[in-house]
Amino acid sequence: MVPESAEKPIGRITHYYSHLSVGIIELTEGELKVGDTIRIKGKHTDFTQTVDSIQIEHQGVTQAPKGKSVGIKVKEKVREHDLVFRL
Repeated sequence: MVPESAEKPIGRITHYYSHLSVGIIELTEGELKVGDTIRIKGKHTDFTQTVDSIQIEHQGVTQAPKGKSVGIKVKEKVREHDLVFRL
C-alpha cells in the first residue's frame, strides 16, 4: 500500500450520474488507462476500484490523456470535487 502522503491526485470528479453509476473525472494531473487501480476520496467518499472501461464523449477508449474529461463506471456513489488517485 502506498503511504497516503505519497498519493498525488490525477483528477477530480465533476459529475455523477446515479442512474448509470458513472462518475465524470476531469484529468488534471495525469492519464488514466483501463486496468488502472484508482482511489476516489472526498469528504464522504473513500474507496478503491479497478477501471474496467473509460468513455470520452460516449466513445469507449482504453486510455485518456491529461486534460480530458472521462466517464467511468463506479462501484459506489461519488460526489463533485472528490479527488481521484492512481495507485
